[in-house]
Amino acid sequence: MTEAGFLIDDEDRYAGFRLISWWDQQSLADARIVVVGAGALGNEVLKNLALLGVGRVFVVDSGVIEASNLGRSPLFRRRDCGLPKAEVAAEQMRDLNPDVHVVACVGDVIGDVGLGVFRAADVVISCLDNREARLWVNRQCWKTKTPWIDGGIQEISGVVKVFVPPDGACYECAMTDLDYQLINLRYSCPLLRERDFQAGRVSTTPTIAAIVGGWQTQEALKLIHQMPANAGQAMVYNGEANRFYTTRFERREGCLSHEVWDDPITVPVSARSHAATALFQAVDRCSAGTRATRLLLERDLVLSLGCAQCGLQVPMLRSRHRFDAQSANCSKCGEGLVPEMTHWVDRDTPRATECLFALGIPSYDIVRVVTAECEIPVLLADDEVTVWPSVPGKA
Repeated sequence: MTEAGFLIDDEDRYAGFRLISWWDQQSLADARIVVVGAGALGNEVLKNLALLGVGRVFVVDSGVIEASNLGRSPLFRRRDCGLPKAEVAAEQMRDLNPDVHVVACVGDVIGDVGLGVFRAADVVISCLDNREARLWVNRQCWKTKTPWIDGGIQEISGVVKVFVPPDGACYECAMTDLDYQLINLRYSCPLLRERDFQAGRVSTTPTIAAIVGGWQTQEALKLIHQMPANAGQAMVYNGEANRFYTTRFERREGCLSHEVWDDPITVPVSARSHAATALFQAVDRCSAGTRATRLLLERDLVLSLGCAQCGLQVPMLRSRHRFDAQSANCSKCGEGLVPEMTHWVDRDTPRATECLFALGIPSYDIVRVVTAECEIPVLLADDEVTVWPSVPGKA
């Protein structure tokens, strides 16, 4: 190579990357990545994505910054305590690299992130600390055939798993009976939110967060560059012994996560602005000769709460994931309340006049609508600008 071949443009922040033979900075600039979780691990991933110049990032986290986060999270400062993790992390990313366009979602990945967000992403990176949310992410990614990368850390060890739907093993394929039992324990009190249920925190260090977060980001780089991925296996790092090993998962036939949805039709409907009736009418217009009759709900919708002890009945219309611990007990006798739940809304019922968001449907979701002939996946397209804002010069 000539001496000129090593010249670096001092005005180009990505010039050093471009020296890598296979590097395509434009692919990174065009990429959309979803990061679920903005704790210690999420901080490292988000910092890396900003430095690399990934074009659009959607970060979701329901928590607020606490003093205990400051020793493990490079994007947070003491002045940020009490502020939403997702919003502060997004602002720090913009400060690190103005080329990166970030959307912060202060909410829960199960109840507040629509399936359309997953479908539009090139890669989803999970920085979660509980099985239920991981299982949800796995199923959403499989429905939309979106690759995702799971990471986990404890003390000074960690693990990274890459999944590429629809082929190979998925996260649920590797779940054990104990995993299901731990998830079901949360449902023994069906109105208790995950953050109320989790009493303890996993002990970690900033060193292992940096290692695993960098590892996850590097796997995402490989996927974006269409390089071979170590899909369907766990890559484990034992920090105490400085040992690394891999474990391959077997694809489990009949796994509930392997459902793949057809491409949706798009309708000019917003979850926060339109009722179910508007959705039915929009589907009618798109599907000539058929009439939409039922909206299927992917999240449990609580219709009422009842007390078996004193007979109290409390009318309710709220997604199960939006309940707090106080809602679980009777205001009269203190006994636990039992929810009446549904998983659909019929067209010719008063419930169809409710806003889609009130029915537990988040922005930019893909819902299933039933006609006499079939089920139709439907994308709520009017919400796109709120979750993937248009960027000048990008489609």
